[in-house]
Amino acid sequence: MGTKGREIIESRGIKIPELVTLLNKVFADEWLAYYQYWLGAKVAVGMPREAVVAELIQHATDELRHAGMLADRIIQLGGTPLIEPKEWYEFTNCGYDKPADPDVRVLLDQNIKGEQCAIMGYRQLMDYTHDKDTVTYDMALQIMTDEIEHEEDLEAIKEDIIIMLGKKK
Repeated sequence: MGTKGREIIESRGIKIPELVTLLNKVFADEWLAYYQYWLGAKVAVGMPREAVVAELIQHATDELRHAGMLADRIIQLGGTPLIEPKEWYEFTNCGYDKPADPDVRVLLDQNIKGEQCAIMGYRQLMDYTHDKDTVTYDMALQIMTDEIEHEEDLEAIKEDIIIMLGKKK
C-alpha cells in the first residue's frame, strides 16, 4: 500500500519506479564521487597539496551526506537503494576516474569533470520532478547547489595554481 505522498506524486504523472531509478543513478554517482575524493586526498602530490587535500576531504564529506539523503528518499518512495557496490558502476551517470596520476592538477581536473556531470544529473532529476514532487525536487536543488559550489571551489584552486606557476590560461 502506498503512502499519501506517493499517491499525490503519482497522480501528477511521476512513475515511482522511474523516479527510484533516477535517484539510484545519482546515489551511485555520490558513492563513487565520495571514494574518488577520499582516495584523491590520500594520494595527492604537488603544490598546493594542503589546500587541495582539505578541499577534497570536505567534498568527500558532502558526497557521503548526499548519498544518505538520496538513500532516505529512495526508501521513503518504497524503493531500495543500491545495496551492492558493484551496482554503482551499472547505474552511474558519471563513472569513476581513478586517481592514477596523483598530481593535484590532474585530480582537480578529474573532480571538476565529475562535478559537472553531477550537476547535469541533478538537473535531470529536477526536470523530472518539477511541480510534481516537491520533496525530491527540493532535495535535488539543495544537492545541486552543493555540486555547483564544489565545481567553483575546485576551479578557484586551479586558478590559484595557474597564478602561482605564473602561467596564463
